[in-house]
Amino acid sequence: MFCSQHIYSENMTTQSSGGNSVLRYDVLGSRRFSNYWWATVTTIAGSGFLLAGLSSFLQTNLLPMGNPVELIFIPQGIAIGFYGAAALLISAYLWVAIALNIGSGYNEFNKETGMVRVFRWGYPGKNRRVEATSRLSDVQAIRINIRGGLSPKRTLYVKVKGRGDIPLTRIGQPLPISVIEGQAAEIARFLEVPMEGL
Repeated sequence: MFCSQHIYSENMTTQSSGGNSVLRYDVLGSRRFSNYWWATVTTIAGSGFLLAGLSSFLQTNLLPMGNPVELIFIPQGIAIGFYGAAALLISAYLWVAIALNIGSGYNEFNKETGMVRVFRWGYPGKNRRVEATSRLSDVQAIRINIRGGLSPKRTLYVKVKGRGDIPLTRIGQPLPISVIEGQAAEIARFLEVPMEGL
C-alpha cells in the first residue's frame, strides 16, 4: 500500500494512501504552542494576583516575594483579587480547550468512496462531533480567501454544489500564504477542479 506524507507547517500534514486515492489533511486544534503559553502565563499571573488580594485581606503574606500585606484591601486588594480570579477563569477555559483539543480534526478526500469528509471536534454536548460530508462529484472548486491588515484572514474553502463553501483551514493563527496556496493546488489537482480567489 502506497503512503506518502508531506509536512506543510507545524502539525499540519497531508497523507496520500491507497494508490493516491485518498488525500487527508490533519488539522491542528487547540493544542497549539500559543495556547499552552497563554494558559501557563494566565495561570501563574492569576494565581499571583489572587494571592496578593487575599494577602491584603487576611493581612498575612501568602506570596514568596513582595509584600502584598501593605496593600489596602479596599480598593487595591479587592481589585487585584478580582483580576486574579478573572485570569484563573480564562486559564481554566484554555486548559479545558487544550484537554479536549477543540477544533482538531481532518479533511479527507476519498476517491474510493467518492466522498469529501470535513471533521472537527467541538465542545462537549450533543454536537461534540462536527462533520460535513459531500460527494466528490458535487465539488465545484477550491476557493482561497486572503485578507490582510490588522486581522489577517487566510481561509481555504471547498465549494460544493447546493451547500455553499465549507471551510477547510483551522481557526486561530492564520497559515502562511505559501502553505494555503500549496494545499489548495494539491487538493484542486487531486479532485481535478479549478482554484478560485487567486
